[in-house]
Amino acid sequence: RRRRRKRKFDLSPLTSLFLPSFCCCCCFESHVIVTSYVFKNGELQEDRLKLLSQVVGRERLVLDLSCRVRDGDGYFVVTDRWQKFTSLKVNEETLSELAQYCSEFLIHGVDVEGKKLGIDEDLVSILGKYSPIPATYAGGVCTLKDMELIKGLGQGMVDATVGSALDIFGGALPYSEVVEWHNKQTKS
Repeated sequence: RRRRRKRKFDLSPLTSLFLPSFCCCCCFESHVIVTSYVFKNGELQEDRLKLLSQVVGRERLVLDLSCRVRDGDGYFVVTDRWQKFTSLKVNEETLSELAQYCSEFLIHGVDVEGKKLGIDEDLVSILGKYSPIPATYAGGVCTLKDMELIKGLGQGMVDATVGSALDIFGGALPYSEVVEWHNKQTKS
């Protein structure tokens, strides 16, 4: 087997901005996932997002957004353990704007995440319709039917993560079936 080289990122320019917030970034072999670091007091800090994109590279940056419906006015990004709404509404305009700085979105449907009650179909539809870059949806997946729904509603732009519903985490959905389903999708 070929051994993959670990990539190193020089993140020192970020430490001068706000080191404690930086702990909300996860550095993996090929990508950096950023969450609340780009928000402060309920507002998007575009300067932080821009700097991250420049330092890490747009092609390696994944923007992690937790989304919740607010007063029937659509989906907004929430921070601080999903308790505080930001001013950032999830729609075509904001997804297009944010896509300038990252190569992928990781979107949490917080109203259904961890509940094993099914996906947030409206949120997945918004992502499928408006996301100009690939998105991975997390929240409520508990059956292969949910995976099929995401495939259809996501219009080929939305992948999914499955968590607590998997049998390896105590749920009822067999991990082997999810792998089999995924392998069928990649072959077609």
